[in-house]
Amino acid sequence: MSEWSPINTELGNRFYLHLSAINSDITPEQAQALWQDIAAHYSEPKRAYHTLEHIEQLFIQCESIQHVLSEPHIIALAVYYHDVIYDPTRSDNELRSAEYAVDALTSYLSDEQCKHIYALIMMTANHQIDTLIDSDKYNDAAYLLDMDLSVLGTPWFTYQQYANAIRQEYAHVLDTQYRDGRTAVLEGLLAHPRLYLTDYYYELLENQARDNIKSEIHSLLCSQLYK
Repeated sequence: MSEWSPINTELGNRFYLHLSAINSDITPEQAQALWQDIAAHYSEPKRAYHTLEHIEQLFIQCESIQHVLSEPHIIALAVYYHDVIYDPTRSDNELRSAEYAVDALTSYLSDEQCKHIYALIMMTANHQIDTLIDSDKYNDAAYLLDMDLSVLGTPWFTYQQYANAIRQEYAHVLDTQYRDGRTAVLEGLLAHPRLYLTDYYYELLENQARDNIKSEIHSLLCSQLYK
């Protein structure tokens, strides 16, 4: 992706606005350097879903719910960094992304703000909220996690594109192994009493998400029958 592509420019400008809202001393040049580092990671050729387009879609979600967030700029920075490190052959991507975020932001944010962003990114590993956080932070975290899973509740055609992109990222995995692993993940999602933590996303996306997941499981099982 071109360094000056529209999505790169738009997300870069948005990054500066969020960071400067927290620290007014940061210069556009400093923010641009941080952003280009983020963009380079999300533009890695091994990515098919965890790309800049994924970040863009999350900010489209943010437009609808930012008024209910107590710390929208912190949530925005967590969005930018939550998948900055992504290697489908590893299981510690969230940890590495959280550490990366703290390393990048420690010169510009307070220790408390860095720890909060770290905690938010770590919650995206299993989409469970740390029960020790206060009510305002709990609400923000719930919306972040629901935004991250919002793709599950998109129309079926869009969901299929998402599922195909995930398969592309796991191209190194044999079909049978991928089918078994992906099915286990999807069945684990269905086992939750509810996929979405907030009432807003539950009412908006829950039914469609469950239908999509069941359809993907069916598709995976059918692929086994015809091979």
